[in-house]
Amino acid sequence: MDLAGNQVEGELNPSSDTKTHLVLYNAFPQLGGIVHTHSTFAVAWAQAGRDLPAFGTTHADYFYGPVPCARHLSQEELDEDYELNTGNTIVEAFRTRGIDPMAVPGVLCYSHGPFTWGKDAAQAVYHVVVLEEVAKMGVLTRMVDPSAQAAPDRYLEKHYMRKHGPDAYYGQAR
Repeated sequence: MDLAGNQVEGELNPSSDTKTHLVLYNAFPQLGGIVHTHSTFAVAWAQAGRDLPAFGTTHADYFYGPVPCARHLSQEELDEDYELNTGNTIVEAFRTRGIDPMAVPGVLCYSHGPFTWGKDAAQAVYHVVVLEEVAKMGVLTRMVDPSAQAAPDRYLEKHYMRKHGPDAYYGQAR
């Protein structure tokens, strides 16, 4: 597929979610790969319509803040063009909240499931695996303490920036 939605190679039909992906690629040109799953724990947050708080440092290593949950689609949006409007609600969630899609490389779609992305397909897959793990940790955290709150911003800042900031030092040199 090209970014206009034209099939350019292959004989199989494109994904039924192609329009969602195209909206994201066109709205956020820095994306190089997108993944959509229906993984158990991320879907649980999506079905609850809840943002996934950054409860701890594992989350903060990969997502610079909570993973947002995009709003429900209206009946008109569902009927008009479900997949296109799913993409539109994701873009809306990031733009209205002022979230950098490369700093928070994923979203939960209300009553649906997660989408993640990255600089390429491999990174998008990596992010969906991390998202599922932090979603599981979030469920367990709330089971241990239903009133648990997100980690203090200083933890988010330290852990995200030591991996992704201008003076990043975490990990191996490439």
